Amino acid sequence: MLQVQQLAVSYPGVIGLQDVSFRIQPGELVGLVGPNGAGKSTMLKAMLGLTPHTSGLVSYCTCPLCRQLDRVAYLPQRSQVDWDFPITVQRVVMMARTRKIGWLRCPDRLDKMLVQAALERVEMWGLRDRRIGELSGGQQQRVFLARALAQQAEVFLLDEPFTGVDSTTEAAIFDIFAELKALGKILLVSSHDWGQGIDLLDRMLLLNQRLIADGSPQEVMTPANLQLAYGTPNTTHIEIDLLC
Repeated sequence: MLQVQQLAVSYPGVIGLQDVSFRIQPGELVGLVGPNGAGKSTMLKAMLGLTPHTSGLVSYCTCPLCRQLDRVAYLPQRSQVDWDFPITVQRVVMMARTRKIGWLRCPDRLDKMLVQAALERVEMWGLRDRRIGELSGGQQQRVFLARALAQQAEVFLLDEPFTGVDSTTEAAIFDIFAELKALGKILLVSSHDWGQGIDLLDRMLLLNQRLIADGSPQEVMTPANLQLAYGTPNTTHIEIDLLC
């Protein structure tokens, strides 16, 4: 089980997160929603120890998550990736094996097989020698999802994986989510627009610095909760974006 207890993040004069607590069981896909600046990316990075937190605990199987990063696959927002870095698709995905391989060792047969299988799963093996910056947005997201798959992680933290993707890539991502759920993986995914994929969610977390609601999409995305999160009495358009 992944457990977050009273997680808080603050910057000089600014509260990033305040007293956030929740649990995610194996085989659950949980959607993370909230307005821009709500702290969604901050929370994911704080869970991994990439952003310092002022208080709280994040554990997986009763041990601190930051000490088990080999069991966690993290997909950052597109804006945090240097797409001009001269690296091929295959090398990007092989980076997922670095922690297990070691910095001074070469990939073995198993590593190469896992990378190939991951790229084939997202239909990108044919572009394995292409530089990552030459790909479309949807193709780039497929590559980073392949990297997460090649890591053979148990916990997946994905920050806006649908940004800049086409409908075909979006459908492929949801298919992979369903497979990972069936394998008992833990998935926490931040997104502004779930579309039809909302039916795949086990739960939703509605965040705006603090956790406003935690439950099924129908329980969470109520007019009252949306007003608390987005600060507007007119929430109809928000419900349509998230639930339709």
